[in-house]
Amino acid sequence: MGPHPAVAAIRLAVRRVLHDILDEQSAPHAELPRPELQTAHAQTPHAAQLPYAPHSPYGDHAQETTPSQGPRTARLSGQPPLAVPTPSRGRCIAARAPQGSQAAHERPPSPLVLVACSGGADSMALASALAFEAPKLGVRAGGITVDHGLQAGSDLRADEVAQRLRELGLDPVEAVAVAVGRDGGPEAAARDARYAALDAAAERHGAAAILLGHTRDDQAETVLLGLARGSGIRSLSGMAAVSGAGGRYRRPFLHIDRQTARKACMAQSLPVWDDPHNTDPAYTRSRLRHEGLPALEKALGKGVVEALARTAQLSRDDADALDAWAGQAEAAARDDAGCLECAKLYALPPAVRRRVLRRAAIDAGAPAGSLFARHIEEVDRLITGWRGQGAINLPGKVVARRQGGRLVIRQG
Repeated sequence: MGPHPAVAAIRLAVRRVLHDILDEQSAPHAELPRPELQTAHAQTPHAAQLPYAPHSPYGDHAQETTPSQGPRTARLSGQPPLAVPTPSRGRCIAARAPQGSQAAHERPPSPLVLVACSGGADSMALASALAFEAPKLGVRAGGITVDHGLQAGSDLRADEVAQRLRELGLDPVEAVAVAVGRDGGPEAAARDARYAALDAAAERHGAAAILLGHTRDDQAETVLLGLARGSGIRSLSGMAAVSGAGGRYRRPFLHIDRQTARKACMAQSLPVWDDPHNTDPAYTRSRLRHEGLPALEKALGKGVVEALARTAQLSRDDADALDAWAGQAEAAARDDAGCLECAKLYALPPAVRRRVLRRAAIDAGAPAGSLFARHIEEVDRLITGWRGQGAINLPGKVVARRQGGRLVIRQG
């Protein structure tokens, strides 16, 4: 008899992602990040940058309350704490044999794929599927869990999760502790700390990819949070299946619902940890999960989650096309000195023009996560509603002003 349907579903999802990774590793230009893999994070550093409550990169919906300043120590089984290097952005871990050599006819070394795991149902299901599928495809599989130090006993829990990953057969396995600061607010800082730790682990071990356990339910919640925020189409596009520098982060479960992941854990007798923050009504995402979405399904009928996830994919396709258009339009709108010409900006469709303005503000130093629609609208009025108004102050001490028919955006 075959595996439980839920187990079969999660394994199939992981198998497909591993095949993608292997195809990219063996491609002639595997060392070059594909442009389409970068669009999800062209404007935001990592997952969807919503100011409410963070979704854990593990996919287990952890709602941290304190931020971070990056990795503190790494606890690797049988070794002393490791120093955490600064990750080099945009570098792909693919190896290419010199053309014409004997090595060119040999198979490339087996790639290492890590799974980010908090011990919750989603990420434990993901870890089990990776442990099962990776050896069959000649892929090395490891795991990493991040201890934010936000709850009593979090270090012991991280060690327990690491031990469970080792029992699944994953190697290497790390429990990484991060020091959480306050920059950008508690949720944003905790999220930044996690991803800094994951990036550093990928660099340290030469990992080709890191798997994250976000599910279709997480995607639906992200879309609704973006809608409530009044954000543009990029926020409505939710989380990308592939994101990060060089396509480092992969989300195999975006088409799988949360209950399927939990059933897979139960079918395999995998112990899971339920983060109490996930049921804390103090967090917007938690209220949405336990009150908002059930109310929508009661009023509109079943299928709301699936429809929202489908909306995310359609929105992402549109946003990617508009971002590409904006990139071309920005180059055409700059003069020989590199300044944006207001007349050329005025001729652009509003959706494209505002993307150009946002890109220019971020390039000038405005933090993407703090740059909201109202900021871009004010800058846009320098183009479409010019009446001699003064400079516009943007986050990150960036100032936008109109001078001699040119739009100047730079540090104030």
